[in-house]
Amino acid sequence: MEESLKEKLFNKKESGWNNISQNDKEEIYSFSDGYIKFLNNSKTEREAVQTAKQIAEANGFKDISTFSSLKPGDKVYFINREKSMYLAIIGTEKLENGIQIVGAHVDSPRLDLKPNPLYEDSEFVYFKTHYYGGIKKYQWTTIPLSIHGVVVKSNGEKITVNIGEDENDPIFVITDLLPHLAQDQMEKKLKNAIDGEDLNVLLGNIPYNDEKASEKVKLNILNILNQKYNITEVDFLSSELEIVPAFKARSLGFDASMVASYGQDDRVCAYTSLSAMMTLNNVKTTAVCILSDKEEIGSMGNTGMESHMFDYFISELLNKTNENKPNLLDKVFCYSKMLSADVDAGFDPIYGSVSDKTNAAFLGHGIGLNKYTGARGKSGASDANAEYVAWVRNILEKNNIKYQISELGKVDVGGGGTIAYILANKGVDVIDCGVPVLSMHAPYEVTSKYDIYSAYKTYKAFWEA
Repeated sequence: MEESLKEKLFNKKESGWNNISQNDKEEIYSFSDGYIKFLNNSKTEREAVQTAKQIAEANGFKDISTFSSLKPGDKVYFINREKSMYLAIIGTEKLENGIQIVGAHVDSPRLDLKPNPLYEDSEFVYFKTHYYGGIKKYQWTTIPLSIHGVVVKSNGEKITVNIGEDENDPIFVITDLLPHLAQDQMEKKLKNAIDGEDLNVLLGNIPYNDEKASEKVKLNILNILNQKYNITEVDFLSSELEIVPAFKARSLGFDASMVASYGQDDRVCAYTSLSAMMTLNNVKTTAVCILSDKEEIGSMGNTGMESHMFDYFISELLNKTNENKPNLLDKVFCYSKMLSADVDAGFDPIYGSVSDKTNAAFLGHGIGLNKYTGARGKSGASDANAEYVAWVRNILEKNNIKYQISELGKVDVGGGGTIAYILANKGVDVIDCGVPVLSMHAPYEVTSKYDIYSAYKTYKAFWEA
């Protein structure tokens, strides 16, 4: 009797891998193979958007600029400066009754080159960097690094750079102090052990063969770059070059149950939401997918969610469905619903002291919902209302999708944020809904394949609701 009562009344928390069928397991592994391929092709926001464009066009999506009018069933996208992307499928209901949005971001913590990055010291040549987003600086030393991005010359010519991913490419590294001489360094606090100004990427050591030249190693490196890319040192002034780990995304564990990769925050939610949208055809409510930029540094700038570019995209949908009228955009947002598709902190038993175990997200337990994020007294949180949480729960339970609702660690231990508050400020009902991650913001993060597939099913069910 007691056990049956517990079965009825308790919130049962268990791994989604329990009692899973072989067919479901194979489907999860197959989906994760596609995700791993996406990660290896998409190490920067520009690359992620380019890959997303290819996927979208292969599934019938077209640039919104090619449409003079829109009707139900039309599939469109808009790319903002090659670094963020919005996609939509027009529903049978009017947009003024609201839209359903899933919003992820495609930028990840990394190292950016400074505007004047190249220098020589003691016959070594380096790139100076400025870290982007919240990183533990010591994690970026002594690992293989690659260089991705663009160099735009003053005449407008754009050169794409990708060095360190191919097995025949050289890789790069940031050196660290040998333990034999690191007595003072080892006494420092972990956050101060490596200074931001010391995150300099080692590039070469061979001097140019000219007795009269100064800075011979720098000259040799510039000569190599000039021969390969036809650039000079001044062209770095108008470049966007990012230093990212050269690691490949791989399956993790003897059971291959997890994925290890750079950039899973938040490309795991970007890929799963994009993949879910590709399966949609006739939708009742217009479905919108956001792949945003700059989330890791506060969503500022004209490619971040704080800009008005998303408003412009929705206004274009209203214009081309012939619905628009004064103040209608505000009404659309006030009647809309959103899943802020961003990752959650997965419970790590090695560091269990920072989590409230009863309110933590566990790998393999399904999609993670965060009613609020923020810090301390919910500072900076949008805090989804109970009615909307219940509405989302109903979708998940009707579709037999395993989910968990959690917080980002213990109260007052830390905190974080997503793009949820930005859309909530427009009047949209929003809840954070993403995949739990171990080692978040590290050069190599860990997720569960079960949760990855759960995210895909969640976003699909949300749009089809």
